[in-house]
Amino acid sequence: MGSTTDKIKGMANEAVGKAKEGIGKAVGSEQMQAEGAVQQMKGQGQQAVGNAKEAVKDVANKAADAANRKL
Repeated sequence: MGSTTDKIKGMANEAVGKAKEGIGKAVGSEQMQAEGAVQQMKGQGQQAVGNAKEAVKDVANKAADAANRKL
């Protein structure tokens, strides 16, 4: 997956998890609240992976640019 895809999927999981947790609180379901919290964490993790991929790509591009300038 690309960094953008990871970020988008992460944001979606975080939003769904937040909604699930809120519904769980509203209906008194601890299980649904827990599932929502887990899904939010999964989404945050996916976004972090996307950010890391983007950072690595940026560093690689800067290194390539620097190498090309020296040639």
